Amino acid sequence: MTGTPILELRNITKTFPGVVANEDVSFSVGRGEIHALLGENGAGKSTLVKMIYGIQKPDSGEMTFMGEAFAPSKPSEARQKGVGMVFQHFCLFEALTVYENIALGLSAAEAKTGDLRQRIIDVSTTYGLKVDPDRLVGTLSVGERQRIEIVRCLLSEPKLLIMDEPTSVLTPQEVNVLFETLRRLASEGCSILYISHKLEEIRALCSKATVLRGGKLVGSCDPRRETAKSLAEMMIGATLNRPVRDLPEPGEIRLKVQELSMESDEQFGVDLENVTMAVRAGEILGIAGVAGNGQTELMEALIGERPCRFSRQIQLDGADIGQAGPRERRALGMCFAPEERLGHAAVPGMALWENTLLSAGRTNDLARRGLISPTNANRFALRVVDDLKVKTAGVKSAARSLSGGNLQKFIMGREIMQRPKVLIASQPTWGVDAGAAATIHRILLDLAREGAAVVIISQDLDELFTISTRISVIAGGYLFPSQPTGELTVESLGLAMGGRSKEIEAAKRADEAVAEPAHV
Repeated sequence: MTGTPILELRNITKTFPGVVANEDVSFSVGRGEIHALLGENGAGKSTLVKMIYGIQKPDSGEMTFMGEAFAPSKPSEARQKGVGMVFQHFCLFEALTVYENIALGLSAAEAKTGDLRQRIIDVSTTYGLKVDPDRLVGTLSVGERQRIEIVRCLLSEPKLLIMDEPTSVLTPQEVNVLFETLRRLASEGCSILYISHKLEEIRALCSKATVLRGGKLVGSCDPRRETAKSLAEMMIGATLNRPVRDLPEPGEIRLKVQELSMESDEQFGVDLENVTMAVRAGEILGIAGVAGNGQTELMEALIGERPCRFSRQIQLDGADIGQAGPRERRALGMCFAPEERLGHAAVPGMALWENTLLSAGRTNDLARRGLISPTNANRFALRVVDDLKVKTAGVKSAARSLSGGNLQKFIMGREIMQRPKVLIASQPTWGVDAGAAATIHRILLDLAREGAAVVIISQDLDELFTISTRISVIAGGYLFPSQPTGELTVESLGLAMGGRSKEIEAAKRADEAVAEPAHV
């Protein structure tokens, strides 16, 4: 079914001021083919699919779709031709029902074709993507929300489906369901262009891969005949050295959380329930969980954005800090990297050197007695850029000008290079390529070796198994007791991440049966 290309790109070039995003890129996608688009951060993948979907226009080159000239000026034109796209970040209104969200995403003609509610049920049943049209989106898990996006695309009967990091928020069991759906679509003739940094997934799912580096096409391959390491090295153009978790015996408790319960201030948020944990010097505690299970609320409590009821509920090196704010906690030796890059971890319109002042002003002598030292701030920003290999035109570039992965590298470098006593990081390598992820993992391990206590909140189980000494699961606002990484499996973590109520209740009863939490 892959003989005749459904999509063909010839000599596509796209430039932005000071940056060549794509240069003379040519490749094709066959009918019924699951085709991976690979590349490190800033390689030009997002720009390329945006041109295919009509969000941007190429400066030169041409595209054909089903043998005809193809140059959509907006997404609706691409959808009319038969191109659908599922974005990494969902475009859903939580206060509306599944039916209402899907209807909003369709053209007037598509929404009026037949009984839309029944069509939703039929499509979701046919492809194993069960959704209830009358459920409020705010009450659904992240996996269920992704099904909505896919069902909305399938209602338009796409001939080409573009998927951008579709498994970043799914449990292993949900990933298996998604892959079964994609394989069925391909068997029916739908082509799939698949973007992911999870190379083992690429090997398991895709029959062909196109590799970009620096905006240029550097090769193609059958990923089933490659290893994850060889794919990564093709992307980065260098040998990939994976970090080794060889941490010494942990020291004294640095971070301690005791019986922390907190109501979420968001309508569809998750309340924290009796969260208890401790992290010692030289340890990396991984917290796994599907998005929307209390990670945001836990992060806010740990970094001081929401004070605890009692100051003793969070301790740093024995000192009660539960009611201290973020600035006070930083002064005591904590650093944090929140999940949201732009707007929370960095100010979009500020230059990179200015963004260092947000968290490193005191710790690195970037500001003193209210006076900023641009020289020191520039020097510190340059160190972060050089050590993390951040691709940018310079430290005077605005944060918003960086690709998501490069901004993530900058934020993580800014925090880690302050050498904190305790580091809290949420999704530290989200959207980061294999080479950059290995660099971030390596410096996190170095930080732990120096005696820091590190907490990583992540949905990437490969990441947690790579660097964590112990792993806990958060589900429904409850934090399971941690276990040594070597005693866990992906399957057991996936079941716990799914929030099985019986398992949560069993874990609660086990906690109540002992005087001290198992992981303190």
